[in-house]
Amino acid sequence: MKIATFNINGIKARIKALSDWLDEAQPDVALLQEIKSVDEAFPREMFEDKGYNVETHGQNSFNGVAILSKFPLEDVVRGLPGDDEDDHARWIEATVVGKRAVRVCGLYLPNGNPVPGPKYDYKLAWMERLRTRAKALLEQEEPALMAGDYNVIPQAEDAAKPESWVEDALFLPETRAAFRRIVNLGFTEAFRARTSAPGHYSFWDYQAGAWQRNNGIRIDHLLLTPQAADLMTDCGIDKEIRGRDKPSDHVPVWITLDA
Repeated sequence: MKIATFNINGIKARIKALSDWLDEAQPDVALLQEIKSVDEAFPREMFEDKGYNVETHGQNSFNGVAILSKFPLEDVVRGLPGDDEDDHARWIEATVVGKRAVRVCGLYLPNGNPVPGPKYDYKLAWMERLRTRAKALLEQEEPALMAGDYNVIPQAEDAAKPESWVEDALFLPETRAAFRRIVNLGFTEAFRARTSAPGHYSFWDYQAGAWQRNNGIRIDHLLLTPQAADLMTDCGIDKEIRGRDKPSDHVPVWITLDA
């Protein structure tokens, strides 16, 4: 089972780029972020015609997450538990029923800038809610993963120019510590389980020639429960997608599971 996470930065703007990538990469499951569309306006028929089951948790103009799956989806849940007043569409989860069942959670973690301020407070509070949900997933002792745009640069090796990010919400010590508290519950960070080398990124800003100068950061992650980590056979980043026509500023990150 090939599972990918991809912040598409707007389904309307990126529909051809997304469709082309799906045809080439053939993921069994694609967890999308920033669809920037209400559920009713999401072009589900296009993806259903490609053989995908489609579940969305949309929002007008910003945020929004979705699951595309060639396998049946069961027990779909929308919204991260822990704050009934949070109306941001940033979380969707479901059980993918392949050779064996895998719980997949797609997330778009808040950016948190500017710092300090209410947006950063919201980011840290959201991460604490995520930690609570992560603990519950581990307690199930089943294959599960949390994948998406975490808006977290975990360590200096994950940025081409870490010195440029020291005052940014993505790289502040409090942000990285909150991320480590989640990982240290017992999760495997899929890409770092494959390589510890620097120079691997999943996001390049549209400004200042970041892509051309490879001035990137790695902020799209897949965290696996031990049962899912035992099934992982490969992990990669589809970097070349960023150099195509009308790309997202993110690229897909994927894993394959023996499931």
